Amino acid sequence: MNIAEDEQYRTGLDAAVKLLVSNRRKWAQTTVNERIQILNSIKDCLLGVSEDWVMTAARKKQIPEGSPLVGEEWTSGPYSVMAACNAFIETLGQIDGKVFLDGLPVRQISDSQIGVRVLPRSIWDRLLLSGITAEVWMQEGVTKDNLAAHTATAYDVAEADRDGSVSLVLGAGNIASIAPLDCFHKLFIEHSTVILKMNPVNDYLADFLEVAFEPLVFFGAVQIVRGGADVGAYLCEHPDIESIHITGAGASHDAIVWGTGEEAQRNRQAGTPRISKTITSELGAVCPTIVVPGPWSQADIRFQAENVATQKLHNSGFNCIACQMLVMPESWQQAEQFLDTLNQTMADAPKRGLYYPGASDRMDQFRKEYPENRNLSSSDDPADRVVVPFSRSNKNAYAEEVEVFAPLMSITNVSGDDAESYLRNAITYCNEHLHGTLGANIIIHPGTKRALAEKWDSIVAELKYGCIAVNGWTALGFLTVQTPWGAFPGHTLEDVQSGIGFVHNTYMFDRPQRTLIEAPFWPFPRNLLHGSCSLLPRPPWFVTNKKADVLGRLLTRFQHNPGFGKIPRIFMNALLG
Repeated sequence: MNIAEDEQYRTGLDAAVKLLVSNRRKWAQTTVNERIQILNSIKDCLLGVSEDWVMTAARKKQIPEGSPLVGEEWTSGPYSVMAACNAFIETLGQIDGKVFLDGLPVRQISDSQIGVRVLPRSIWDRLLLSGITAEVWMQEGVTKDNLAAHTATAYDVAEADRDGSVSLVLGAGNIASIAPLDCFHKLFIEHSTVILKMNPVNDYLADFLEVAFEPLVFFGAVQIVRGGADVGAYLCEHPDIESIHITGAGASHDAIVWGTGEEAQRNRQAGTPRISKTITSELGAVCPTIVVPGPWSQADIRFQAENVATQKLHNSGFNCIACQMLVMPESWQQAEQFLDTLNQTMADAPKRGLYYPGASDRMDQFRKEYPENRNLSSSDDPADRVVVPFSRSNKNAYAEEVEVFAPLMSITNVSGDDAESYLRNAITYCNEHLHGTLGANIIIHPGTKRALAEKWDSIVAELKYGCIAVNGWTALGFLTVQTPWGAFPGHTLEDVQSGIGFVHNTYMFDRPQRTLIEAPFWPFPRNLLHGSCSLLPRPPWFVTNKKADVLGRLLTRFQHNPGFGKIPRIFMNALLG
């Protein structure tokens, strides 16, 4: 279909936008209780389609039937949306006086910056995400005393005085929950009605989202449409749409803002974007994982190899925060052993297809740029899992500048006389040479981290990324929807990098700077030998977890209706994973 030649389809799009325009004030003026009722209804509708949603997504992504990898479609699909419903219900239920802030610990990170601990909050967090913490660092100028004045300010406007707006969300094609969570941000934080344009890669999800979002569709606050780039372009230029949020490639963003070819050059030179609407975005990056030298045991090496393999192979590498550049210490005696273990772990991980368009071409280009690449495969399956040794001395910065969006990982070495000097050098390298600022990971032994205790915050503060994960993966910053999700602040339309603005953020902070996620270095029960009290075994998002599919289903149903009676079965399968 070409929308330029299909008047009937254009008429349908116009009708959808007109409906949203007519309901924007009505939606903006809904009461808190009405919104809570809608969110509870969404949970029920979502549960009814969750099984078919997950099985369809797994089939479309070429995941073998019965594979534990199906768990990825649970946790990054219905589970995340269900968790967001619960989180918004919690915040909205305490929005009067913003009392939801009262139970959040606040600490002074530096003279000019505070951090707000958002996880763990509930008993469920302490049980199901045991040992995982999330802290939101605010921008300078936000203090403990004025935090409330920089939180949920859209709700400071009386309901009767809200006008509302109409937003376009351009959905992502990789992770199923991205589009609905982006819609939630527009609906519940910005008081905006939303037209969601599905990505052609996963527009099969529209059938399930229309059912899950039925309370919002019935209200007239959401419309869901399909179509290609021409439909997206038509909606971007629609005069009644006031803001746009895009998750995707930087090239797509720039085509919307500046145009293409000679038109783009003229607009950039003149500083005149094609459209004047407010545009927010999340556009991916060349995301790093920094491995810090330390006294690792054989078991530590195996577990952290699984951690890094997951950062690359989850969703077959089609993640905007997949590890693309593994930063290794140049002089660490255990480096070779770790890399050998990582390579074997990646080679042995469950197989799947390259479902996202262009993956093979992007990998082939990397192979051409770096002929010394190594293809990882087991003896019976030459699956595409590629590692590329990278050195700045060869003066080819392609791996630092281009997001591969495929199961290919580059590996580089950074020098340093000790753990601290190495970590500082690695942070400088990431800040100065890698494209984008969405997510970065640091893997560090607790003993090494304790030795840096007095300097730790100042060291981490130098790493300019929107989400930083310590001994975990920044995907946890996406999964735990309480935290803001987006690039490090400061990008512009002229140099957009990983994007502008943030989503999720169910505590509705207005001026977050970054999220810091920490996870246990040791899994349960081995952690008990080291005096650590967390209960998290091999995490369910690991590509090596044998019960990930079972856990994903159980956790989604738990989010629908939490209760202690569901915990034993979750724990049992977690231990078996």
